[in-house]
Amino acid sequence: MRVLLTGSAGWLGRFLGPRLRAAGHTSIGLDVAAGPETTVIGSVSDRGLIDRVFAEHGIEAVVHAGALHKPDIARFPAQAFIDVNVSGTLNLLDAAVKAKHDRFVFTSSTSLMISAAIRKEAGDAAVWLDETSGPLAPRNIYGITKFSAEELCRLHYLEHGLNCVVLRTSRFFPEDDDTLRNLSGANLKANEFLNRRLTVEDAADAHVAALEKAPRIGFDTFIISAPTPFVRSDIDTLKRDAAEVVTRYFPDAAALYTARRWSLPNSIGRIYDAGKAERILGFRCKTDFASVLNALRSGEPLPFTHDPNYVSPKEQAKR
Repeated sequence: MRVLLTGSAGWLGRFLGPRLRAAGHTSIGLDVAAGPETTVIGSVSDRGLIDRVFAEHGIEAVVHAGALHKPDIARFPAQAFIDVNVSGTLNLLDAAVKAKHDRFVFTSSTSLMISAAIRKEAGDAAVWLDETSGPLAPRNIYGITKFSAEELCRLHYLEHGLNCVVLRTSRFFPEDDDTLRNLSGANLKANEFLNRRLTVEDAADAHVAALEKAPRIGFDTFIISAPTPFVRSDIDTLKRDAAEVVTRYFPDAAALYTARRWSLPNSIGRIYDAGKAERILGFRCKTDFASVLNALRSGEPLPFTHDPNYVSPKEQAKR
């Protein structure tokens, strides 16, 4: 198929393009920034551009990974999030319906599942999050616009029969966290594979799987995250003494961390359960916390990317 890949110059897009081609598709990349996977430079908020791209490139399916993200809140006004994340998604959905597509994959975020209360982690137990969690009350303009875009996907399935798969990906950015500074970047990322992270490679593979399965699924939403080793009965102890739970599952984790001068988490406030994606979508992330420990044991490179100097292409273009 001829697949329109939005966000083609971004961190996810640079991995998605090659995987789409490896699966036998032609990838037509659209982004506001140039890059190896970008065919057309422009914004999804430009409906005229979207119509031209569909017509000129014979687009047969869409993987919509382009968006303004949480760190962009400091750089862009709220209206820009509406224009790109909501109106841009609507432009693509309407064009896909007009072209009589049978599949549309949307990159969403687990961030929209985090309310202000969950963000504060004030409860006595960790919060177990899956696709049934709610009511959803996103805490910022990024989450609100992602949730709105998800609802547009659902509406286009109900009203037009456009098969839409929504992927709520957990963290896979390479740079340092823009709010948490208590641990080194690599240590923090390693810890997050317990409950809220995946590799960008796994994120890309999940999109290819969703593209293939969309006509059989119709409409559905999936959390995409490394499989957690925990079970629901762990939530009380995870909040009180996460390191104890981790070493129960991985007895040598503390020693491996100590050798690297890392710290296991003292408390874990939330866990994303990606089990539904495995059951229905048939997708499971290849890299998990056990993979991180295996790398520490063997001395091999860590199985994820940590790049504190990473700057997104759209920000590079503005410099």
